[in-house]
Amino acid sequence: KQWYQRRVRGLPKIVGNQSLVNEWCLTARKFYADEAARVGIVSAVYPDAASLLENALSLAARIASKSPVAVQGTKSNLVFSRDHSVQEGLDRVALWNAAMLLGNDPMNAMSGASEFEDP
Repeated sequence: KQWYQRRVRGLPKIVGNQSLVNEWCLTARKFYADEAARVGIVSAVYPDAASLLENALSLAARIASKSPVAVQGTKSNLVFSRDHSVQEGLDRVALWNAAMLLGNDPMNAMSGASEFEDP
């Protein structure tokens, strides 16, 4: 029940249309992939399972090629920013970035950039 309540609470922000969310919740109307893509609930719709898998693996490979610290930090800050003010989100990003400067990622990124590699 808590999962459901959290997801419904976030729908107006994702969809950007309180009226449409009200309609879905009050009527329990089903909606399908094309509508979900149109209103931003999903980022893409694929014609079959094979192309879905191919695109999912491609996306996963792109994410995996990035710094694990940067990926985790980005994900953490995106999730945090959903439910906090812009200023709180900016403050958290600044704190995260300052803390991560202590690791090896900045130096690895700089050396990759100087060698024209994707860090």
